[in-house]
Amino acid sequence: MFSNRVPPGLAPNRIATELANSPPRFDLTVSNPTRCGIPYPSGLLDSLADPAGLAYRPEPRGLVAARKAVAAEYRRYAAAVEPDRVVLTASTSEAYAFLFKLLANPGEGVLVPSPSYPLFEHLARAEGIEAIPYHLNPELDWRPDLHQLAATPSGVRAVIVVHPNNPTGSLVQSDDAAAVADLAAARGWAIVADEVFLDYLLTDRPGTGRTFAGTEQALTFTLGGLSKSVGLPQLKLAWVVASGPGDLVENALERLEFIADTFLSVATPVQLALPFILRQGAAVRAAILERCRCNLAALRQATSSLPAVAVMEPDGGWSAVLRLPAVLAEEELVLELLQKDGVAVHPGYFFDFPMDGVLVVSLLPESAVFAEGVRRLLARVVTHLPR
Repeated sequence: MFSNRVPPGLAPNRIATELANSPPRFDLTVSNPTRCGIPYPSGLLDSLADPAGLAYRPEPRGLVAARKAVAAEYRRYAAAVEPDRVVLTASTSEAYAFLFKLLANPGEGVLVPSPSYPLFEHLARAEGIEAIPYHLNPELDWRPDLHQLAATPSGVRAVIVVHPNNPTGSLVQSDDAAAVADLAAARGWAIVADEVFLDYLLTDRPGTGRTFAGTEQALTFTLGGLSKSVGLPQLKLAWVVASGPGDLVENALERLEFIADTFLSVATPVQLALPFILRQGAAVRAAILERCRCNLAALRQATSSLPAVAVMEPDGGWSAVLRLPAVLAEEELVLELLQKDGVAVHPGYFFDFPMDGVLVVSLLPESAVFAEGVRRLLARVVTHLPR
Protein backbone atom coordinates (compact mmCIF):
# COMPACT_ATOMS: atom_id res chain seq x y z
CA MET A 1 0.00 0.00 0.00
CA PHE A 2 2.93 2.38 0.71
CA SER A 3 5.98 3.27 -1.38
CA ASN A 4 9.45 2.00 -0.59
CA ARG A 5 10.66 5.59 -0.17
CA VAL A 6 9.78 5.13 3.53
CA PRO A 7 11.36 2.28 5.54
CA PRO A 8 8.90 -0.50 6.31
CA GLY A 9 9.94 -0.70 9.98
CA LEU A 10 9.78 2.54 11.97
CA ALA A 11 9.81 1.19 15.53
CA PRO A 12 12.21 3.10 17.84
CA ASN A 13 15.50 1.42 18.72
CA ARG A 14 16.47 0.50 22.27
CA ILE A 15 18.28 3.77 22.90
CA ALA A 16 15.38 5.92 21.67
CA THR A 17 12.97 3.90 23.80
CA GLU A 18 15.12 4.38 26.91
CA LEU A 19 15.44 8.12 26.23
CA ALA A 20 11.68 8.43 25.93
CA ASN A 21 11.08 6.51 29.15
CA SER A 22 13.84 8.14 31.21
CA PRO A 23 14.93 11.62 30.03
CA PRO A 24 18.60 12.08 30.98
CA ARG A 25 19.78 14.66 33.52
CA PHE A 26 22.98 15.14 31.53
CA ASP A 27 22.14 15.22 27.84
CA LEU A 28 25.37 15.19 25.84
CA THR A 29 23.50 14.67 22.58
CA VAL A 30 21.70 18.02 22.46
CA SER A 31 21.94 19.74 19.08
CA ASN A 32 19.47 22.59 19.62
CA PRO A 33 21.34 25.72 20.78
CA THR A 34 18.10 27.40 21.87
CA ARG A 35 17.90 24.87 24.73
CA CYS A 36 21.48 25.19 25.96
CA GLY A 37 21.53 28.53 27.73
CA ILE A 38 23.14 30.36 24.81
CA PRO A 39 22.49 34.14 25.14
CA TYR A 40 20.45 35.64 22.30
CA PRO A 41 19.99 39.40 21.74
CA SER A 42 16.63 40.44 23.19
CA GLY A 43 15.37 42.04 19.97
CA LEU A 44 16.73 39.44 17.56
CA LEU A 45 13.29 38.38 16.28
CA ASP A 46 11.61 41.81 16.32
CA SER A 47 12.06 42.19 12.57
CA LEU A 48 9.72 39.23 11.99
CA ALA A 49 6.88 41.65 12.79
CA ASP A 50 7.59 43.85 9.75
CA PRO A 51 4.13 44.80 8.36
CA ALA A 52 5.47 44.18 4.87
CA GLY A 53 5.13 40.50 5.70
CA LEU A 54 1.36 40.85 5.34
CA ALA A 55 1.81 41.09 1.57
CA TYR A 56 2.59 37.83 -0.21
CA ARG A 57 5.17 38.24 -2.95
CA PRO A 58 6.20 34.78 -4.06
CA GLU A 59 9.74 34.66 -5.47
CA PRO A 60 10.93 31.12 -6.28
CA ARG A 61 14.59 31.89 -5.60
CA GLY A 62 13.75 34.10 -2.61
CA LEU A 63 13.30 37.84 -2.12
CA VAL A 64 16.16 39.87 -3.60
CA ALA A 65 17.01 41.62 -0.32
CA ALA A 66 17.31 38.28 1.44
CA ARG A 67 19.53 36.82 -1.28
CA LYS A 68 21.74 39.92 -1.16
CA ALA A 69 22.12 39.41 2.59
CA VAL A 70 23.18 35.80 2.07
CA ALA A 71 25.65 36.80 -0.65
CA ALA A 72 27.16 39.39 1.69
CA GLU A 73 27.77 36.70 4.33
CA TYR A 74 30.36 35.07 2.09
CA ARG A 75 32.60 38.12 2.33
CA ARG A 76 33.54 36.72 5.74
CA TYR A 77 35.15 33.84 3.83
CA ALA A 78 36.72 36.12 1.20
CA ALA A 79 34.36 34.73 -1.46
CA ALA A 80 32.48 36.84 -4.01
CA VAL A 81 28.91 35.56 -4.40
CA GLU A 82 26.30 37.09 -6.68
CA PRO A 83 22.74 37.27 -5.28
CA ASP A 84 21.41 35.83 -8.57
CA ARG A 85 23.26 32.60 -7.73
CA VAL A 86 21.52 32.19 -4.37
CA VAL A 87 18.36 30.12 -3.88
CA LEU A 88 16.54 30.12 -0.52
CA THR A 89 15.00 26.99 0.97
CA ALA A 90 13.22 26.22 4.24
CA SER A 91 16.10 24.05 5.52
CA THR A 92 19.27 22.36 4.37
CA SER A 93 17.32 19.09 4.33
CA GLU A 94 14.96 20.67 1.81
CA ALA A 95 17.97 21.99 -0.10
CA TYR A 96 19.24 18.42 -0.40
CA ALA A 97 15.80 17.26 -1.55
CA PHE A 98 15.67 19.98 -4.22
CA LEU A 99 19.19 19.18 -5.42
CA PHE A 100 18.51 15.45 -5.57
CA LYS A 101 15.42 16.21 -7.68
CA LEU A 102 17.54 18.46 -9.89
CA LEU A 103 20.50 16.14 -10.38
CA ALA A 104 19.42 12.50 -10.20
CA ASN A 105 16.81 10.29 -11.81
CA PRO A 106 15.17 7.52 -9.77
CA GLY A 107 17.65 4.69 -9.26
CA GLU A 108 20.74 6.84 -9.73
CA GLY A 109 23.06 7.68 -6.85
CA VAL A 110 24.93 10.35 -4.93
CA LEU A 111 28.20 9.81 -3.08
CA VAL A 112 28.04 10.55 0.66
CA PRO A 113 30.91 10.62 3.18
CA SER A 114 31.17 7.93 5.84
CA PRO A 115 31.15 8.49 8.78
CA SER A 116 28.81 11.47 8.64
CA TYR A 117 25.16 12.45 9.06
CA PRO A 118 22.82 9.46 9.26
CA LEU A 119 20.27 11.67 7.48
CA PHE A 120 21.69 11.23 3.98
CA GLU A 121 20.31 7.74 3.49
CA HIS A 122 16.80 8.88 4.45
CA LEU A 123 16.91 11.97 2.23
CA ALA A 124 18.14 9.96 -0.75
CA ARG A 125 15.60 7.20 -0.18
CA ALA A 126 12.76 9.71 -0.01
CA GLU A 127 13.81 10.95 -3.47
CA GLY A 128 14.05 7.44 -4.90
CA ILE A 129 17.83 7.53 -5.33
CA GLU A 130 20.75 5.74 -3.68
CA ALA A 131 23.20 7.12 -1.11
CA ILE A 132 26.56 5.51 -1.93
CA PRO A 133 29.12 5.87 0.90
CA TYR A 134 32.73 6.78 0.34
CA HIS A 135 35.36 6.28 3.03
CA LEU A 136 36.89 8.97 5.24
CA ASN A 137 40.17 7.65 6.62
CA PRO A 138 40.51 7.99 10.43
CA GLU A 139 44.27 7.41 10.19
CA LEU A 140 44.63 10.45 7.90
CA ASP A 141 42.50 12.97 9.82
CA TRP A 142 39.36 11.77 8.04
CA ARG A 143 40.57 12.66 4.56
CA PRO A 144 38.46 11.21 1.73
CA ASP A 145 39.60 8.09 -0.07
CA LEU A 146 40.26 9.62 -3.48
CA HIS A 147 41.11 6.24 -5.03
CA GLN A 148 37.71 4.91 -4.01
CA LEU A 149 36.03 7.99 -5.44
CA ALA A 150 37.92 7.60 -8.73
CA ALA A 151 36.78 3.96 -8.95
CA THR A 152 33.09 4.84 -8.57
CA PRO A 153 30.98 3.12 -11.25
CA SER A 154 28.50 4.87 -13.52
CA GLY A 155 25.12 6.03 -12.29
CA VAL A 156 26.47 8.64 -9.85
CA ARG A 157 25.24 12.19 -10.28
CA ALA A 158 26.84 14.10 -7.39
CA VAL A 159 29.37 13.91 -4.59
CA ILE A 160 28.54 15.38 -1.17
CA VAL A 161 31.27 16.91 0.98
CA VAL A 162 30.59 18.11 4.52
CA HIS A 163 32.97 20.91 5.55
CA PRO A 164 33.48 20.59 8.47
CA ASN A 165 32.08 17.10 8.71
CA ASN A 166 29.61 16.05 11.38
CA PRO A 167 30.44 14.48 13.79
CA THR A 168 34.18 14.06 13.08
CA GLY A 169 34.69 17.84 12.82
CA SER A 170 37.14 17.31 9.97
CA LEU A 171 37.63 19.94 7.27
CA VAL A 172 38.11 19.12 3.60
CA GLN A 173 41.73 20.06 2.97
CA SER A 174 42.44 22.35 0.03
CA ASP A 175 44.28 19.74 -2.05
CA ASP A 176 41.48 17.21 -1.49
CA ALA A 177 38.91 19.85 -2.46
CA ALA A 178 40.79 20.53 -5.69
CA ALA A 179 41.06 16.80 -6.44
CA VAL A 180 37.34 16.27 -5.83
CA ALA A 181 36.51 19.24 -8.08
CA ASP A 182 38.72 17.93 -10.89
CA LEU A 183 37.21 14.44 -10.57
CA ALA A 184 33.67 15.85 -10.54
CA ALA A 185 34.36 17.91 -13.66
CA ALA A 186 35.80 14.89 -15.45
CA ARG A 187 32.93 12.59 -14.47
CA GLY A 188 30.10 15.08 -14.94
CA TRP A 189 29.20 15.07 -11.25
CA ALA A 190 27.96 18.02 -9.27
CA ILE A 191 29.49 18.86 -5.88
CA VAL A 192 27.14 19.48 -2.95
CA ALA A 193 29.15 21.18 -0.20
CA ASP A 194 27.46 21.27 3.21
CA GLU A 195 29.04 24.12 5.17
CA VAL A 196 26.47 24.61 7.92
CA PHE A 197 29.17 24.29 10.63
CA LEU A 198 31.81 26.44 8.91
CA ASP A 199 31.30 29.29 11.40
CA TYR A 200 32.43 27.05 14.25
CA LEU A 201 36.12 26.44 13.71
CA LEU A 202 37.84 24.84 16.69
CA THR A 203 41.37 25.24 15.35
CA ASP A 204 43.42 28.33 14.60
CA ARG A 205 45.40 26.75 11.77
CA PRO A 206 45.81 29.10 8.77
CA GLY A 207 43.52 28.51 5.79
CA THR A 208 40.78 26.66 7.66
CA GLY A 209 38.04 29.16 6.82
CA ARG A 210 37.93 28.38 3.10
CA THR A 211 34.51 27.91 1.46
CA PHE A 212 33.47 25.86 -1.57
CA ALA A 213 31.39 28.83 -2.78
CA GLY A 214 33.13 30.09 -5.90
CA THR A 215 34.45 26.68 -7.01
CA GLU A 216 34.78 26.96 -10.79
CA GLN A 217 35.95 23.57 -12.08
CA ALA A 218 32.64 21.74 -11.51
CA LEU A 219 29.00 22.59 -10.90
CA THR A 220 28.93 23.21 -7.15
CA PHE A 221 26.14 23.88 -4.68
CA THR A 222 27.19 25.26 -1.29
CA LEU A 223 24.70 24.98 1.58
CA GLY A 224 24.22 27.10 4.70
CA GLY A 225 21.38 28.22 6.92
CA LEU A 226 20.09 29.98 10.02
CA SER A 227 19.78 26.73 11.97
CA LYS A 228 23.53 26.70 12.61
CA SER A 229 24.91 30.10 11.53
CA VAL A 230 22.64 32.00 13.97
CA GLY A 231 21.50 29.08 16.11
CA LEU A 232 17.87 29.51 15.04
CA PRO A 233 16.55 26.18 13.70
CA GLN A 234 12.95 27.25 14.33
CA LEU A 235 13.03 30.04 11.72
CA LYS A 236 13.32 27.55 8.83
CA LEU A 237 15.52 29.34 6.34
CA ALA A 238 18.55 28.00 4.50
CA TRP A 239 20.29 28.67 1.21
CA VAL A 240 22.04 27.20 -1.78
CA VAL A 241 24.86 29.05 -3.56
CA ALA A 242 25.59 27.84 -7.09
CA SER A 243 29.00 28.14 -8.74
CA GLY A 244 30.94 26.51 -11.56
CA PRO A 245 31.08 26.84 -15.36
CA GLY A 246 28.80 29.72 -16.35
CA ASP A 247 26.39 28.04 -18.79
CA LEU A 248 26.05 25.01 -16.55
CA VAL A 249 25.25 27.19 -13.53
CA GLU A 250 22.59 29.15 -15.40
CA ASN A 251 20.92 25.98 -16.65
CA ALA A 252 21.00 24.51 -13.15
CA LEU A 253 19.53 27.66 -11.58
CA GLU A 254 16.66 27.76 -14.08
CA ARG A 255 15.75 24.19 -13.19
CA LEU A 256 16.26 24.75 -9.47
CA GLU A 257 13.95 27.76 -9.69
CA PHE A 258 11.30 25.55 -11.30
CA ILE A 259 11.57 23.09 -8.39
CA ALA A 260 11.48 25.86 -5.79
CA ASP A 261 8.48 27.45 -7.52
CA THR A 262 6.61 24.16 -7.19
CA PHE A 263 6.84 24.36 -3.38
CA LEU A 264 7.36 28.05 -2.42
CA SER A 265 8.19 26.87 1.08
CA VAL A 266 10.10 29.84 2.54
CA ALA A 267 7.91 32.22 4.55
CA THR A 268 7.90 35.93 3.67
CA PRO A 269 8.44 37.32 7.22
CA VAL A 270 11.69 35.43 7.75
CA GLN A 271 12.99 36.54 4.35
CA LEU A 272 12.26 40.17 5.18
CA ALA A 273 13.93 39.77 8.56
CA LEU A 274 16.99 37.96 7.22
CA PRO A 275 19.35 40.95 6.72
CA PHE A 276 18.76 42.13 10.31
CA ILE A 277 18.99 38.61 11.77
CA LEU A 278 22.26 37.88 9.98
CA ARG A 279 23.78 41.15 11.24
CA GLN A 280 22.67 40.60 14.83
CA GLY A 281 23.48 36.91 14.70
CA ALA A 282 27.22 37.54 14.97
CA ALA A 283 26.84 37.71 18.76
CA VAL A 284 25.04 34.34 18.82
CA ARG A 285 27.73 32.72 16.68
CA ALA A 286 30.42 34.05 18.99
CA ALA A 287 28.61 32.69 22.06
CA ILE A 288 28.13 29.24 20.51
CA LEU A 289 31.75 29.10 19.39
CA GLU A 290 32.97 30.10 22.85
CA ARG A 291 30.79 27.43 24.45
CA CYS A 292 32.12 24.75 22.08
CA ARG A 293 35.75 25.74 22.58
CA CYS A 294 35.38 25.83 26.39
CA ASN A 295 33.67 22.44 26.51
CA LEU A 296 36.25 20.94 24.16
CA ALA A 297 39.04 22.22 26.45
CA ALA A 298 37.23 20.71 29.45
CA LEU A 299 36.89 17.40 27.62
CA ARG A 300 40.61 17.34 26.82
CA GLN A 301 41.43 18.06 30.44
CA ALA A 302 39.04 15.40 31.76
CA THR A 303 40.48 12.70 29.49
CA SER A 304 44.13 13.68 29.96
CA SER A 305 44.48 11.48 33.05
CA LEU A 306 42.77 8.50 31.41
CA PRO A 307 44.98 7.20 28.58
CA ALA A 308 42.39 4.60 27.63
CA VAL A 309 40.10 7.34 26.30
CA ALA A 310 41.18 9.65 23.48
CA VAL A 311 39.56 12.73 21.98
CA MET A 312 39.69 12.53 18.18
CA GLU A 313 40.47 16.20 17.69
CA PRO A 314 37.86 18.12 15.66
CA ASP A 315 38.66 21.08 13.41
CA GLY A 316 35.16 22.50 13.61
CA GLY A 317 31.49 21.94 14.39
CA TRP A 318 29.84 21.33 17.73
CA SER A 319 30.53 17.63 18.30
CA ALA A 320 33.48 15.66 19.65
CA VAL A 321 34.36 12.01 19.09
CA LEU A 322 35.75 9.83 21.88
CA ARG A 323 37.71 6.67 21.16
CA LEU A 324 37.76 4.10 23.97
CA PRO A 325 38.57 0.42 24.40
CA ALA A 326 35.83 -1.79 22.99
CA VAL A 327 35.35 -3.48 26.36
CA LEU A 328 31.58 -3.27 25.97
CA ALA A 329 29.39 -2.98 22.86
CA GLU A 330 28.59 0.67 22.10
CA GLU A 331 24.85 0.20 22.46
CA GLU A 332 25.23 -1.57 25.82
CA LEU A 333 27.52 1.16 27.14
CA VAL A 334 25.15 3.91 25.97
CA LEU A 335 22.19 2.16 27.63
CA GLU A 336 24.17 1.67 30.84
CA LEU A 337 25.07 5.37 30.90
CA LEU A 338 21.41 6.26 30.50
CA GLN A 339 20.09 3.83 33.08
CA LYS A 340 22.77 4.14 35.77
CA ASP A 341 24.24 7.60 35.28
CA GLY A 342 21.54 9.69 33.63
CA VAL A 343 23.93 10.55 30.78
CA ALA A 344 22.97 10.54 27.10
CA VAL A 345 25.63 10.11 24.39
CA HIS A 346 25.54 8.85 20.81
CA PRO A 347 27.09 5.50 19.86
CA GLY A 348 29.49 5.67 16.94
CA TYR A 349 27.49 3.22 14.85
CA PHE A 350 24.75 5.85 14.49
CA PHE A 351 27.17 7.62 12.13
CA ASP A 352 28.70 4.52 10.49
CA PHE A 353 32.13 4.79 12.09
CA PRO A 354 34.39 2.06 10.68
CA MET A 355 35.54 0.90 14.12
CA ASP A 356 34.03 -0.09 17.48
CA GLY A 357 34.54 1.79 20.73
CA VAL A 358 33.36 5.23 19.58
CA LEU A 359 31.10 7.67 21.40
CA VAL A 360 29.96 11.07 20.12
CA VAL A 361 29.18 13.97 22.45
CA SER A 362 27.76 17.41 21.77
CA LEU A 363 29.82 20.47 22.76
CA LEU A 364 26.69 22.62 23.19
CA PRO A 365 25.47 21.83 26.74
CA GLU A 366 25.90 24.34 29.52
CA SER A 367 29.38 23.96 30.98
CA ALA A 368 28.34 22.52 34.36
CA VAL A 369 26.06 19.96 32.71
CA PHE A 370 28.78 19.04 30.22
CA ALA A 371 31.48 18.66 32.87
CA GLU A 372 29.37 16.45 35.13
CA GLY A 373 28.13 14.39 32.19
CA VAL A 374 31.70 13.79 31.03
CA ARG A 375 32.83 12.95 34.58
CA ARG A 376 30.11 10.31 34.88
CA LEU A 377 30.84 8.97 31.40
CA LEU A 378 34.54 8.48 32.16
CA ALA A 379 33.81 6.97 35.56
CA ARG A 380 31.50 4.43 33.90
CA VAL A 381 34.19 3.57 31.33
CA VAL A 382 36.70 3.00 34.12
CA THR A 383 34.44 0.36 35.70
CA HIS A 384 34.83 -1.73 32.54
CA LEU A 385 38.61 -1.40 32.17
CA PRO A 386 40.79 -4.37 33.18
CA ARG A 387 42.06 -4.07 36.76
